[in-house]
Amino acid sequence: MIVTLSGSNDYLISKELHKLLSDFSASHGDMAVEKLFADEVDYQKIYDALTSLPFLSTRKMVVIYDPSTNKQFIEKAEYLLNNMADSTDVIFMETKIDKRSSLYTILKKQTDYREFNKLDENGLVNWLVGLAKTQKATISSSDARFLVERLGTNQQMLFSELSKVALYDKNITKKTIELNTEPIPQSSIFNLLESIFSGDSKRALTLYKEQRALQVDPQIIISMIVWQFQIISLIKAGRNLSSEQIAKDAKMKPYTVSKTTRIASKITLSQLRRMIHDLLDLDIKLKSKKIDPDEALELYILSLSLQ
Repeated sequence: MIVTLSGSNDYLISKELHKLLSDFSASHGDMAVEKLFADEVDYQKIYDALTSLPFLSTRKMVVIYDPSTNKQFIEKAEYLLNNMADSTDVIFMETKIDKRSSLYTILKKQTDYREFNKLDENGLVNWLVGLAKTQKATISSSDARFLVERLGTNQQMLFSELSKVALYDKNITKKTIELNTEPIPQSSIFNLLESIFSGDSKRALTLYKEQRALQVDPQIIISMIVWQFQIISLIKAGRNLSSEQIAKDAKMKPYTVSKTTRIASKITLSQLRRMIHDLLDLDIKLKSKKIDPDEALELYILSLSLQ
C-alpha cells in the first residue's frame, strides 16, 4: 500500500492518517511504524526506510512528511517507488504540493492519491448535521449554519464545540450553542458590521462591548474591520464575478467572500470610501492623541449605522 494524503483540509487529513495508522498498528504493532520528516533527514535515510525489510514484524509502515522538501528524493522518487520492499507500506503526507511539479505527477500516478480540501459553508453545514447524528444528537441546517458563522470554518474547532454542546443537550439549537460556545473575534466583527448595515446600532454596540469584555484590543478590532472592508472592496470591484472567482483571484476562502456579499450589497462605493476614510482618521487620532479608544470606536460604529 502506497498512499498520498494531500489537500488543504488539515482536519480530514489528520483523521485519515489516524485511521490508516490505527488499522496498521492493530495488525502489526506500533513498533512497526516509522515516521520521517523529509526536511530533516537525508535521502539515504529515506531510501533505507523504504527498501529495508521489517524488523520483528511481517510488515512495516513508513510515514514520510513533506517529501517535496527533499530535493534528492524528488529526483529519485520514481526509481525508489519502483524498488521498494514488498513488505513496506508507505504514507506520503504532502499537504501543499505544487501540482505543476514532477513529484505531483509521480505521486498522482504511482500512489493511492487522496486529496482532502476544505469544505465550503454548505459542505460544513451538511457535515455538522451528519456529525451530530454520529453522536446521537440532532441539529438543524439553520443552526449548523449559525455555528459556522459563530466559530468560523476550522473543522477541528467545530468538531470539538459541537461535541461539547451535544454533551449539554442532544437537541442542539441556537440557544444551546450560545450558552456553550464563545464567538471567535473575526466572526463577531462580521456580525457587528452586519448589524451596522442592517440599522441595528444597539446590537452592534453590544457586540463591540462583548469583544472588549473578551479583552480584544481596540486596535485589533480596527484591523478586523479593515479586513472586512478589504473584502467588501474586492466584491465591489468584481461585481460581475462570482464569489468563487473573487476568492480565487484574491487567494481567499470562498466562504469568507460569499458571507460578506450580503453586507457589500447594502452599501454604495461612495459610502464605503467615506467609511474607510473615517476609520483611517480615527486610527491616526488614536495613535497620535490621548483619546478614549472605546468612546471613539463606539462613536464610529454609531456613525456607520447612520450612513
